[in-house]
Amino acid sequence: MKIWSSEHVFSHPWETVIKAAMRKYPNPINPCVVGVDVLERSLDNRGRLHSHRLLSTEWGLPSLVRAILGTHRTLTYIKEHSVVDPVEKKMELCSSNITLTNLVSVDERLVYTPHPENPGETVLTQEAIITVKGVSLNSYLEGLMANTISSNARKGQDAMEWVIDKLNNEYEELSSLKQEDVKASVAAASAET
Repeated sequence: MKIWSSEHVFSHPWETVIKAAMRKYPNPINPCVVGVDVLERSLDNRGRLHSHRLLSTEWGLPSLVRAILGTHRTLTYIKEHSVVDPVEKKMELCSSNITLTNLVSVDERLVYTPHPENPGETVLTQEAIITVKGVSLNSYLEGLMANTISSNARKGQDAMEWVIDKLNNEYEELSSLKQEDVKASVAAASAET
């Protein structure tokens, strides 16, 4: 078993980061997630949003790793459960693979909270537990997978920034459309009088 963890600070408020986290896939920076299906989404009696999603991913395992694991399969499925608590300002996301579990298990946990000293920033803490089963060199393979997870985490952070930029651009476009609509309405009303 190998445990990997990291912490990252986004220079954006919690609300913005959470919106981006919910719209993270698909993105061009981390194209390994090829599909996202929402299986269930509900609010509990405390106002927390619970989401269950199924992610279709291309793990892109190196051929050496696939040979050691004895599989040629690269398309895998991951179950993901997230809870967004708008009162506590906390989002917790837990995921685990449901494909190839007889060979490898990856259980990941991400937590997004406002920065304790700067409310305009958001802290992401991330950890993964990697277990390779039933093959020799399991420690070596767990280390390789931890390196891949680390690389994908950086891509994920870049993808979040990409989504935040996209959201900001959409907001600016909508704002300019509203202003143009108001100007057009005022001009139309002025022409009628």
